[in-house]
Amino acid sequence: MTVTISSAVLADIRARAAAEPDREVCGILTGADRISAHVPTANVAAEPHDSFEIDPVALFAAIRAERAGGPPIAGYYHSHPSGSAVPSARDRAAAAGDGRLWLIVGGGEARLWRAEADGFVAVALVVV
Repeated sequence: MTVTISSAVLADIRARAAAEPDREVCGILTGADRISAHVPTANVAAEPHDSFEIDPVALFAAIRAERAGGPPIAGYYHSHPSGSAVPSARDRAAAAGDGRLWLIVGGGEARLWRAEADGFVAVALVVV
């Protein structure tokens, strides 16, 4: 499977991550056939330096917007400020296995993953 992402969206996510090098940034990815936008959210995790939790208010707002005909939620993104762009043990424990995409920015790269019932599967990411 291959997923495309807007270069502007990816650049914005990378800029957010670079602006907060001591904490994980996170947000929601939207788009139907490709990741065409993102919704930055607050990281409300108790320990945001090494974990993330998307602000539930923002998540429910995105779900309501999607149900009302707005942009579909493709998945989520977060950064690993001192790690690689590979799902961590915390990521694996928190994933719902619902098929949503997870974009992880870390170690100078951005990689895309699909959360499946038995773990994460790498997804080819094409920047357009």
